[in-house]
Amino acid sequence: MERIPYGTDPHQFGELTLPSTTGLHPVVIVIHGGFWRAKYDLEYMRPVCESLADAGLAAWNLEYRRIGNPGGGWPGTLNDVAAGSGYLASIAPGFHLDLNRVIAIGHSAGGHLAFWLASRKTILTAAISLTGVLDLRRAWELKLSNTVVAEFLGGSPDEVPDRYDFASPIEQLPLGIPQKLFHGTNDDGVPFEISERYVQAAQFRGDDAELIALQGAGHYEVVDPGTKEFALVRDAVVRLIRT
Repeated sequence: MERIPYGTDPHQFGELTLPSTTGLHPVVIVIHGGFWRAKYDLEYMRPVCESLADAGLAAWNLEYRRIGNPGGGWPGTLNDVAAGSGYLASIAPGFHLDLNRVIAIGHSAGGHLAFWLASRKTILTAAISLTGVLDLRRAWELKLSNTVVAEFLGGSPDEVPDRYDFASPIEQLPLGIPQKLFHGTNDDGVPFEISERYVQAAQFRGDDAELIALQGAGHYEVVDPGTKEFALVRDAVVRLIRT
């Protein structure tokens, strides 16, 4: 694993984990969650990246400025995710990265960021949400994590409606790429209904979106390489990136 800065701020870096295989490596942009707050970082996604590398994929584990960091929240967090993913073009030749096969996968708030990145119509060929916060207006209504969405965007949907329109993946449909959403039915951090609502809206808008309901699972099984839930996630990543 190699730490590579994509900006000048201490939080603007990624960790690149490469497979042992030769040739060009497909790339998975991995984005951690933590309700966009500074006290959560990318460390807990490292086992996910190692597992993806074992499957023959390069994993680009993105760090970014969060609520509580100077410049974090709106719009710095979004700018960092865009810049960090865009920086792959600079490092691709040196690390034999295949930029024709790039997908994003994000957990919780990272799921939001991965699908927001997909809405920017960049290099992504698919996106995977792991219990993602893909509907920011609904997350605000549900007051998730002490109404953290208002902290992230700087106000309520009535106060800053344009920010919700811009930042919420459900408002940006259709994304135009395949989307897989994994969500535990017993998730007490991000309610299952958020993924249900998103997939219904995405399919209505013509997107190739699928919800994989993980019966009885909570919030973290999808990022634990030792679980049956993560095995499903990894299989989906491999299928999507090699299609």
